[in-house]
Amino acid sequence: MTTPGCVELTWNYGTEEEEADKIYNTGNADATGTKDGEKIRGGFGHIGITVPNVYRACERFHEMGAEFLKSPNAGGMKGLAFVKDPDGYLIEILPQGEMVAEPMDCLGVPAEGGEGYKDNSK
Repeated sequence: MTTPGCVELTWNYGTEEEEADKIYNTGNADATGTKDGEKIRGGFGHIGITVPNVYRACERFHEMGAEFLKSPNAGGMKGLAFVKDPDGYLIEILPQGEMVAEPMDCLGVPAEGGEGYKDNSK
């Protein structure tokens, strides 16, 4: 991943006047913003950002208290991560360049095995 990216930011005009705590859904198969507490699928999903070193970036996110859906060594794809922003949206952390795995990630997950990732989209 070496191509510069573009992100479109939108504002749903008028939603700031709604009375609900959250009036949107993250699109990540969760119940954020639903009135009945039921999970819904589809919608936004996530954005991705590239960083010089995924493992160093995730160490920083972990120190700042970020919640991880997938740490760099969890699951089958090593060297990328998913963290949640304060509103529950997922942000994919990708390397600028080659995907490289390190022996241990910020959550103590080893590159060999790497249990701990649960795909909630299914």
